[in-house]
Amino acid sequence: MRNKSCLTGIIFLGIIITFALLVPLVSPYRYDEIHLAEKNMPPSALHIFGTDDLGRDMATRVATGLRISLIIGSLAAILDVLIGVSWGTISGYAGGMCDQVMMRIADFIYSLPYLLAVILIAAVIGPGLLSILTAMCLIGWIQMARLTRIQVQRIKHYDFVKAAYALGLSPSAIIFRHILPNIGGTLIAMLMLTIPQAIFAEAFLSFLGIGIQPPMASLGSMTSDGLSAMRYYPWRLFAPACMVTMTIFAFNLIGDGLRDLLDPKQRNLVHVK
Repeated sequence: MRNKSCLTGIIFLGIIITFALLVPLVSPYRYDEIHLAEKNMPPSALHIFGTDDLGRDMATRVATGLRISLIIGSLAAILDVLIGVSWGTISGYAGGMCDQVMMRIADFIYSLPYLLAVILIAAVIGPGLLSILTAMCLIGWIQMARLTRIQVQRIKHYDFVKAAYALGLSPSAIIFRHILPNIGGTLIAMLMLTIPQAIFAEAFLSFLGIGIQPPMASLGSMTSDGLSAMRYYPWRLFAPACMVTMTIFAFNLIGDGLRDLLDPKQRNLVHVK
């Protein structure tokens, strides 16, 4: 409650999730329901976000697209943690030649252009959710692995870790009982900052037309459609673009707040005050 950044982000995220869950349930329209007689209607009591060029309700489509963005962001973040933390922990704890080989492999993968990887994957398996998640799994975990490696290399030289090793604990016991709990705060903060990156990546790829495909609603594709009609129908651009901005803003606030809350140095400074 003291950390205003984290609290503000949680409030924003709660509003966003409530909107994404409730609107499709209470709306009388489906996200793909076409009403040509009602196309390009401005926001009103009937359509609170207006309609698009096919008469589809923008509020329902934005909420559906927001669901997809949150799902992609959450799945990408979970995969980044599973792959990146495992890779970085093994590399940082083993050290030596194993560390050098593993990190050079990670550097090589990270050097691959993300957009090019998505285009190549989309050419093989087709554009859509699977290609986005596959590209994120291939490249998105590198930053998490690097951060984990640095933290593990720092923690493993502490006295309590050396004492656990001297008492005969296995490497897995040392990692899970002593190392990972001590870097969990940093990893959680990094996790919360990974989700908005994945959400933005999905929106950007859908904006370019190689992400979520019509008629499925996507904030990126709706922003792309609204951009071409911004001069005459600005609500078609503002509604999805503002929702992407608010979602990324909320996760960034939570990530920054958690980073400060879980940092022992910051806690000591707050305690002294």
